[in-house]
Amino acid sequence: MLWTKEKKYYPEYFESEDELECAILKTSSELFGDSRIYLDCKKRIGKKGKIINIPDGYLLDLSSSKEPKLYVVENEIAKHDPLRHIAVQILQFSLSFETSQHLVKDIIKEALSNDGYIQKCQKYAEKNGFENVDYLLEQMIFGENRFNALVIIDELSEELEKVLISRFQFPVEIVTLERFKSKDGVRIYKFDPFLSDISVISIDGPKGSKISQIDPAEIDTIVVPAREEGFQEVFINENCWYAIRIHSSMIPKLKNIAVYRVAPESAITHIAPIKNIEKWKDTSKYVVNFSDPAKKIKSIKLIPKGNVKAPQAPRYTTAGRIKKAKTLDDVF
Repeated sequence: MLWTKEKKYYPEYFESEDELECAILKTSSELFGDSRIYLDCKKRIGKKGKIINIPDGYLLDLSSSKEPKLYVVENEIAKHDPLRHIAVQILQFSLSFETSQHLVKDIIKEALSNDGYIQKCQKYAEKNGFENVDYLLEQMIFGENRFNALVIIDELSEELEKVLISRFQFPVEIVTLERFKSKDGVRIYKFDPFLSDISVISIDGPKGSKISQIDPAEIDTIVVPAREEGFQEVFINENCWYAIRIHSSMIPKLKNIAVYRVAPESAITHIAPIKNIEKWKDTSKYVVNFSDPAKKIKSIKLIPKGNVKAPQAPRYTTAGRIKKAKTLDDVF
């Protein structure tokens, strides 16, 4: 139950994928953000005589000026026992995608035109040196790391999460979207915006100053919060940090790990180079092993009532920002 002084909202489970897809369209601007385009486009992809599938949609991620990405979307509701179904679908999507990239490009370009997004893509292309929309789409569909999957589901089990992030050689991102309803029929939705801990939106800072945006393509450092005991025993003595959640699309980018020590320290104090990132036991989490012991740096303090709140979970940034930062507001 979700509670406010005015109303109580009770879980309203989706009865069909159509209901989930309607909720995705209603919340898409907040779910994905202004720098992404969700296309509710269902058309066959794949080559005749090969595996043929129909994705539930596509997400164009234009949050990076250097590395635009395309996600093939699978929408699913938990009541359908989706473990095997989703895993098979995602694998088949990847195989169909690889044999019909020109078809995928035509489908997406048509959908962009039909939904009125061509001009937005054209402006992005011109601003960031991609010449035109055709070249932009080719970079996403034919370039390196071209296949990325996005699963949108109403309830995520530990087992399903483990399968999705550990069984494929390509990134799979997951978004959970829940629906609630009050007794008088008012509906609300619960979700974490897509990659909200990666893409930092530019906002007005104190006295009208601007906080610059981190380009996801430049991210190379993960910052983890730690209590004093864990910091000393694990981060310092064991040269690793474990049982943390990391976006699969971020793993190849990460070169460093920094630690934010919670109150009373309330600061980033150490950084270490990453040797490798491995699965943590039989879970959906990871262990980060250091190639060298963590190095102490000048404390980067949390500012009371600043723009950045104390990290409660892993956050992403760049080593360059950490090196130049005076306060935590400069890091994220």
